[in-house]
Amino acid sequence: MKAINIDDLRRRAQARLPTVVFDYLDGGAEDEITLRANRQAFERLHLQPRILSGGDVDLTTKIFGQSYSTPFLIGPTGLNGLYWPQGDVHLARAADEAGIGFALSTASNTSMEEIARQGSAPQWFQLYPWGKPDFSKALIDRAAAAGYSALMITVDSLVGGKRERDLRHGFSHEIKMSAPILLDGLMHPRWLTSVWLGKHRPRFENLTAFLGEGASDKALADFTRSQRNPNFSWDDVRRIRKQWSGPLLIKGVMCAADALRARDEGVDGVVVSNHGGRQLDGAPATLSALEEIADRLGNGATVLLDGGIRRGSDVVKALALGAQGVLLGRAPLYGLAAGGHVGVARALSILEDEMRRTMIFTGCRRPQELDRRVLVGPEMP
Repeated sequence: MKAINIDDLRRRAQARLPTVVFDYLDGGAEDEITLRANRQAFERLHLQPRILSGGDVDLTTKIFGQSYSTPFLIGPTGLNGLYWPQGDVHLARAADEAGIGFALSTASNTSMEEIARQGSAPQWFQLYPWGKPDFSKALIDRAAAAGYSALMITVDSLVGGKRERDLRHGFSHEIKMSAPILLDGLMHPRWLTSVWLGKHRPRFENLTAFLGEGASDKALADFTRSQRNPNFSWDDVRRIRKQWSGPLLIKGVMCAADALRARDEGVDGVVVSNHGGRQLDGAPATLSALEEIADRLGNGATVLLDGGIRRGSDVVKALALGAQGVLLGRAPLYGLAAGGHVGVARALSILEDEMRRTMIFTGCRRPQELDRRVLVGPEMP
């Protein structure tokens, strides 16, 4: 039976993946308070039905002058080759076919140059500001040469979150084989033969330029851990702003003061994000932080949101509170893990269909029409 919602895809992903891999995809930091809060914030907000508004729904959205078929984009996520062989390729191709945006992670398992060849629409590159300035500069220069149209700096993972599911498995950017993990892998033969024993073993392909093509999976994983840079600061943002001529975003903004500082430093957009609840446990839900940030930045600011989006109605709620678009993290990854390219396409189709229905029920025909008037609930005045 075809999956009818994102949770169906999640269950299918869980059935196909070994526990160590599913927990990396699904889990959060410490007690997972923030992970749950991201969903609960959407659930607390209700929608105001409006009747007999007429007209066709058009979800077309412009971000940085580029038109997309919907206001949701596939956000940057790493180690996607753990879920399906060449996972980043399937995500990029599905986004291109759907006419939506795609952002590639520094921690992708396919090189940025290869991904740039997968589609015709402009793509974004997400930068982890690891290591010394030369590290960032080399990646930014490659992204510009490959034709990426926007650069997104993720700033909320300068130190690693305490992801306890991963710690229990001994997982840290690489699978360390033990008797329980080996047995679990054998109980998931489709994953084992296609991913672990296949010809596209997941490795950090963007980083081979620093260690050499012959670098082992372990060496690349060790490199990512060694390059964490807790001293990254606004001085570094200014340096990158001078280097990158296109739109620049900061991902990981959770308060208005930081959003305003980013704007003052020449940043073109912010992503309201708590890293999907995978970093600081106890941080507020992204939806709870969104409205003040959007209000303080004012009209014309580019404000995006991620975290907890599982329904098309969630996208409507985020836009009603001031976002111009949202980044999808786990939702398309559940589809990828469940069925590769077909699964990603299904996830995007589900969200688009749900968003169209929600727009009709709330009497809106364009994303630009959405505002707080479509919302009711405990958090609304």
